[in-house]
Amino acid sequence: MLKAVIFDIDGTLYDYDAAHARAFAALTDYACDAFGLTPARFEELHHEADMLLRQRAGVNCAAIHNRLLRYQVILELTGQPVGFAPTLERLYWDTLLLWMKPNSGLHEAFDFIKSKGLILGIGTNMTADWQYVKLEKLGVLHQVDFMVTSEETSAEKPDPRLFELCTEKAKCPPSECAFVGDSLKGDALGAKAAGMRPIWLHDGAVTTVDFPTIPSLEALPDLLAKEC
Repeated sequence: MLKAVIFDIDGTLYDYDAAHARAFAALTDYACDAFGLTPARFEELHHEADMLLRQRAGVNCAAIHNRLLRYQVILELTGQPVGFAPTLERLYWDTLLLWMKPNSGLHEAFDFIKSKGLILGIGTNMTADWQYVKLEKLGVLHQVDFMVTSEETSAEKPDPRLFELCTEKAKCPPSECAFVGDSLKGDALGAKAAGMRPIWLHDGAVTTVDFPTIPSLEALPDLLAKEC
């Protein structure tokens, strides 16, 4: 019997790609005006800073998502004062939050889960601080029973440590936990390897997998109703 439903955040609860595109455009405009860069050069620097951060922190940790650190590295590479880093970080996140909208069916899915008395958890890469802000902006934070981030586990999905902590907090066996996410490798296959019941949010071409696939969160309540 299903007892807990655990969600990824980025790309699952909202359209990350669309919101990120707006935020990165605003960031690029500011950096080009303030530091005399071209958009192409700023993108190159952003990539270089990302690679340097991964070399320094490792690839299996939440630090690689820390935009304050990333912008600090960009400023160091260009010889600019690192005091600009908080400004760049705030601009990125303020713009992303402005354009971030709940995916269709999000609120109905969360309401259904709570109405059935199921545990509702979050299992996400990223640092905890901004993931809490996102959940609050999406209007669902009050419904979340527990949160697991890659910052807390020092491991990124599909590392089993993140999924193991999810089941520990859900207080039930992995087989009684569904995991909903948009990443095949990180969410669906990671959850399956951990013994959970994956539900892959995927609206692209038909792909043969041995677990449920839904095109949007609108389809989730009907799917879960069969498992409750």
